Amino acid sequence: MNKKIFLIAGTEDGRKLAKFLSEKNFDVTASVVSVYGRKLLENCAGVKINDKPLERDDLEKILREENFSFLVDASHPYAKNISANALAAAEDAKIFYVRYERAEVAFDYEKIFHVESYEEAALKSAELGKNIYLTTGSRSLKIFVDMLKDCNLTARILPTAEVLTQCEALGLTPKQIVAMQGPFSTELNIELFKHAGAEVIVTKNSGQIGGTDTKLEAARILSLPVVMINRPKIFYPNLAETFDDVLKAIRNA
Repeated sequence: MNKKIFLIAGTEDGRKLAKFLSEKNFDVTASVVSVYGRKLLENCAGVKINDKPLERDDLEKILREENFSFLVDASHPYAKNISANALAAAEDAKIFYVRYERAEVAFDYEKIFHVESYEEAALKSAELGKNIYLTTGSRSLKIFVDMLKDCNLTARILPTAEVLTQCEALGLTPKQIVAMQGPFSTELNIELFKHAGAEVIVTKNSGQIGGTDTKLEAARILSLPVVMINRPKIFYPNLAETFDDVLKAIRNA
């Protein structure tokens, strides 16, 4: 019987990893938390889907009761709570845990200002300009809206009804919302930044697949300061940056 993998797949590369491991003859269950994520996973033949939100205890229960051998954490690099819960659940269920995390983008630009939190990012961006362009996703929007009432915000978000409703509830106007799915080319980033009159770009180092490289290049070309929120610092007992590294870790477990 094939060994079972529970894979937390909240990203595009997480979904690709689920397909990759399934094609290596593992029994893969991929977990997502949105209808959109489920629709994307439905195209991955052979991959089972869990779309129920799982707290730490729920996750441990599934790992135990359904006899999973491995937990592969391919959640977003900034999903700190999800990773913390996954680590604890795997440890208590006594199964092998491996973290897949895409590589960061290394970029040499003197106008990148590193911070450790969304709150720090809000404070720093307000020091650097009035027109602030947010590319940090919808989950942190309330922090910026609450802290930057004297600034002009533009929020680039996913074009889903749920996220647009959230933006409306926060008081953002259509002019402040760019509802598009990335990643974007350098050229398109340049035009979007110029159109918004951006004076500061706020972003995260989500890796090349998240479009960090083209955002930074566009900012450099326009000579715009960038507030970069660093990834959360978590110790992972097994960390992989490629699909092959995940496969090797599982086979050697």
